[in-house]
Amino acid sequence: MTLTDGLFADDRLGAIMDAPAQLAAMLRVEGALARVQGRMGIIPQAAADAIAHAADNLSPDPRDLALPAARAGIPAQALVGALKDACADHAGWVHFGATSQDIQDSALILQLREALQILHERLLRLDATLAAKAADHADLPIPARTRFQVAAPTTLGAKIAVWRAPLARHGQRLAELRPRLLHVSLYGAAGTGAALAPQMPAIRKALADELDLSAPDIPWHAARDGIVELGGWLGLVTGSLGKMGSDLILLGQSGIGEVAAGTGGGSSTMPQKSNPVAAEALVGIARLNAGAVGTLHQAMVHAQERDGSALAIEWQVLPDMVIRTGAALRLAQDLAETLTPLSCGIGRSFADDRGAMLAEAAGFHLARHMPRAGALRLVAAALADLAADRTETLAGALSRHAPGHDWAHILAPERNTGDAAAQART
Repeated sequence: MTLTDGLFADDRLGAIMDAPAQLAAMLRVEGALARVQGRMGIIPQAAADAIAHAADNLSPDPRDLALPAARAGIPAQALVGALKDACADHAGWVHFGATSQDIQDSALILQLREALQILHERLLRLDATLAAKAADHADLPIPARTRFQVAAPTTLGAKIAVWRAPLARHGQRLAELRPRLLHVSLYGAAGTGAALAPQMPAIRKALADELDLSAPDIPWHAARDGIVELGGWLGLVTGSLGKMGSDLILLGQSGIGEVAAGTGGGSSTMPQKSNPVAAEALVGIARLNAGAVGTLHQAMVHAQERDGSALAIEWQVLPDMVIRTGAALRLAQDLAETLTPLSCGIGRSFADDRGAMLAEAAGFHLARHMPRAGALRLVAAALADLAADRTETLAGALSRHAPGHDWAHILAPERNTGDAAAQART
C-alpha cells in the first residue's frame, strides 16, 4: 500500500488482481483440471475428488509462498507444492500432465475476465453520464481553443461529446479482443501436450468448457499478443480519460474558470487554491499506462518455448495497468457527475475576447457579398482596431469598416457554433 492509493489504486480491481486472488484463481484451475481428468479416467476418481476438494478449500498465505515462488521463478510452482501437501496420498495426481505456466496463464485469464467485466460496466456508466451532460449543455456556447489559443465558439456539450466518443469505440474493441484473449492454457512442458498425448486436446477442451473459456490448438506460452493487445486497450481507455482530465484542468485554471468538476484539493500554504487533483490523476494515469504499453510490448519478444524474463515483464506491469484503469474510470465518473459550467467564467472569456474569435465567421459572411480577398482585408483592418483599442469589439470595428450589416447579431456566439449542438446530442 502507498499513500497515493486513493488516487491511483482501486479496491475492487486490486482485490481481483492481488496475490490472494491469483492463488484462488490458480486453485480454481487445478480443481477444474482434476475434475475433468477424473471424469475422463485420466486420474483415479478418488484422487480427482480429493484434489478438487483440497483446491476448493485451500487458502495459503501468499507470504508463505513468496520464497518458494522466488526460487522456482514462477508462483504457480510454489502453489502446486502447497496443493500436493494438502492432498496427502493423492499428491502424485496433482497437476497431472500440466506445466506451471499452464496453471498461471489460465488463472490470469480468469482474473482478467472478471476485471474486464467491471471495467466494461464502468465504461458504460461513464458513457451514459457524459451523454446526459452533453445533452444538458448542447446549446451552451463556450470558447473553443486550438493550440492553447482561443479559436472560435463551440458548445460545452460538443466538448463533452468529444470526450465521450471514444468510449463506445473502446467498448467495441473490448468485444473484439475478448475472443482473442479468453483462452485456457493446457499444453504441458514444451507446449506439445506429450505427457498426455493423444488425449491432451480433448482434456484441454474439457478444461476450457469447465472454466467457460476457449481452447486454441496452438500453445500461447510464448505468443503473448493477446495479453499485449489487452495492454494496448487499457492504454487507449486511460488515454481517452487523460484527454478529458487535461481539458478539465485547462477549463478550470485560474483566469479561465469556465467549468468546475470534482472536489478540489487545497494547498498547505495557499488557502485560495483548489487544485484539480482528480483531473490531474487522470492525466498521470494516462501517461503511466502509455509508458507501460511500451514496456509490455517487450514481453512479445519471448524466446523459444518459454522465457521467464518475458513473463516477468507481464507479471510486473499488467496488474498495475488493470488497476490504474479501474481507478481512472472511477475518477472520471465522479468528475463527469459533478461537471458544472461556470457562467461567470464563460461570460468573462467571451467579454475578454471582444469578438475576435468570430473573425472567421465575419470573413465568411462578407465573402457572400464581395470577393473573399476584400472580405479578409476588412476583417484584418477590424482586428487591427481591436489591437489598438482595448475597448473596441469586432462588431463595433466592422460596423465602421463594413457598414450595413447587423454585426452584433451576425457575430453572436450562439449563432456561430455550427454542428456543435447536434454533435452533443449524437
